[in-house]
Amino acid sequence: MRYTPTLTRDANASAGGKNLGDLPEWDLSDLYTAPDAPELKRDLDWLEDACRSFAADYEGKLDSLSAGEFLTLVQRNEKIGAIAGRIMSFAGLRYYQMTMDAERAKFLSDCQEKITNYTTPLVFFSLEINRLPEDHYADLFAANDELARYKPAFDRQRAMKPYQLSDELEKFLHDLGVVGDAWERLFDETIAGLTFEVDGEELNIESTLNFLTEQDRSKREAAARELARVFAANIRTFARVHNTQAKEKEVLDRWRGMPSPQMGRHLSNDVEPEVVEALRNAVVKAYPRLSHRYYELKRKWLGLDRMQVWDRNAPLPMEVTRTVSWDEARETVMNAYSAFDPRMGELAQPFFDKGWIDAPVKPGKAPGAFAHPTVTDVHPYVMLNYLGKPRDVMTLAHELGHGVHQVLAAGQGEMLSSTPLTLAETASVFGEMLTFQRMLENAKDDKERKVLLAGKVEDMINTVVRQIAFYDFECKLHDARRGGELTPDDINALWMSVQAESLGEAFDFMEGYETFWAYIPHFVHSPFYVYAYAFGDGLVNALYAAYQESPEGFQDKYFDMLKAGGSKHHKALLEPFGLDATDPTFWDKGLSMIEGFIDQLEAMEE
Repeated sequence: MRYTPTLTRDANASAGGKNLGDLPEWDLSDLYTAPDAPELKRDLDWLEDACRSFAADYEGKLDSLSAGEFLTLVQRNEKIGAIAGRIMSFAGLRYYQMTMDAERAKFLSDCQEKITNYTTPLVFFSLEINRLPEDHYADLFAANDELARYKPAFDRQRAMKPYQLSDELEKFLHDLGVVGDAWERLFDETIAGLTFEVDGEELNIESTLNFLTEQDRSKREAAARELARVFAANIRTFARVHNTQAKEKEVLDRWRGMPSPQMGRHLSNDVEPEVVEALRNAVVKAYPRLSHRYYELKRKWLGLDRMQVWDRNAPLPMEVTRTVSWDEARETVMNAYSAFDPRMGELAQPFFDKGWIDAPVKPGKAPGAFAHPTVTDVHPYVMLNYLGKPRDVMTLAHELGHGVHQVLAAGQGEMLSSTPLTLAETASVFGEMLTFQRMLENAKDDKERKVLLAGKVEDMINTVVRQIAFYDFECKLHDARRGGELTPDDINALWMSVQAESLGEAFDFMEGYETFWAYIPHFVHSPFYVYAYAFGDGLVNALYAAYQESPEGFQDKYFDMLKAGGSKHHKALLEPFGLDATDPTFWDKGLSMIEGFIDQLEAMEE
């Protein structure tokens, strides 16, 4: 049981622009007021003692506890998780605000090390849970209604039973986890420390990536070539990180007897491998109907014989380049949320009013965007890199959706609030869809409607097609690493093998694009995370279609689903809506919504 900040990241977040208004920054005092706050020392001291006494009271005794005694054990364990989570949330969020700050990096590392040491005695807990005989386990939870509520969390834990090692090895791996975290920090600090020069201006990675959405094609090309130059200059470091992380995973998987590199992610997501495979196959089969068809349309709109990679996220020629102020972005998203249900707006409001969002781009700040739930007795925090692009409005809608979901799920408590990644994207993508539909309704004319539709299709392609291509890249990377060390050229070749297939015939690929795998944080922080985006998008498309077909009572069912957190399997959560992700045809429903939007765009050409 290790405690690291669980970040729901958006790798495709983009930003750019100035004169944005008063951008909010985090107030972390709801966690702790400072690194030297007496409350933080008090909690660290309490945690050390609580872990020690927990082990003394329960190690070797789980099979002899009554249901009431087991409930007390669960509640004590939950409090330990809450205190450890609060400490690591504070340390992690401070670090992500300024990853180049040595004091913040040291504070995060020291907290992680202490908590790893303190919680090592607790490793026995999950091991003994998994050794309980099936009948004894079932009887225990059947004997106490309050305890029975926690059973889904333990059921997921027992899914790891076939892959469990000896007590001594599990403790060793628990302690060794700090070393793996150091490679993640090396990646974060390297990315945050990169500098790029575009048109004589020195920029960080966030602002440079933003140039890929500029109207001026020469600026897009300059940014793409500068990204390639800087990535190439650092490619050995990125290759070393990926080689080490993939090898570490291969060793762990081999010792545990995992049947595939992806299996650990599927288990943590509480999703069946065949469901993920059906999703992946449905999306790959749909490439010609989705990305290939859309990018051919876009090639014509841009008046190009061939597109380059720097044209992928280019604005349309008829799109007016403008900066969206923070106030406008907030109003757009809040109106969309409140129009769906006033409760949604009420849940979102404190994020803007109480310092729960950190929006500005700052030197050393982590790139991208995320929502971090912290612990259930505090509240989530949202990080953005907001610089006023229209797509930044969608990123705000996305991350705010995560935040609302996390607030609602907090009622489940520490052990059951955390949602598997596949379902964690539900409220975020649904929030984007609400915002998009609101903007579409308010479009002044067909030109604006076309720009909005094209933008939504591109976002959906980035969420579905691009993320499944990422997933295929990771599958190939981990399989190849099992055969030995991979050179940067080896990894580059794997990256390029999925790009042409997913993007289609409209594209050429500049020299240097082969290194663009280097900056994707998911590959390092959360291997195989990326299919969750496609899962979430497909699920939300099906959900939104159900909402359009039968709006009566939908909101209450939707809120119940979000409140459930991680207490139910995806099959049970979707049942009230008449949906089933294990149905092979389920994913085609979601993909058909993207196709429908492309149909509308093609019809506008006639």
